[in-house]
Amino acid sequence: MSKNQNKTVENDGSVEAFLDSVTDTQKKKDSYELLATFQEITGQPPKMWGNSLIGFGSYHYKYDTGREGDMLRTGFSPRKNALTLYIMDGFTKRPELMEKLGKYKTGKSCLYVKKLDDIDRSVLKEVIQSSLDYMNEKYPE
Repeated sequence: MSKNQNKTVENDGSVEAFLDSVTDTQKKKDSYELLATFQEITGQPPKMWGNSLIGFGSYHYKYDTGREGDMLRTGFSPRKNALTLYIMDGFTKRPELMEKLGKYKTGKSCLYVKKLDDIDRSVLKEVIQSSLDYMNEKYPE
């Protein structure tokens, strides 16, 4: 693998086997709920990306540097410290929505949630849909 290739690539790993391996009962329950939510919103089947990300859809990017690759359009991972949701367009475009979401932290395009009961699920669906709309506009399928 060259240094410019992504380490996280789509593969044929079993999403269910991965989720079944989650030892934290609440995180496992929340992960299955997220699985259903992302499938409902995206209309895409879940795919493993790397060994711990569950992605829905993909897109091809190419930077000005010439680096290019494929990445999940949206998805999540039940990480040790929090459920990590990949909201690819970030969070600055929707401050009013984020204000209503509940208890969370963010990274550049990661939404960190300890448990789904900490957030408003209907607002979460709006956040996911908004990000997906942005991705579909920027990277048409």
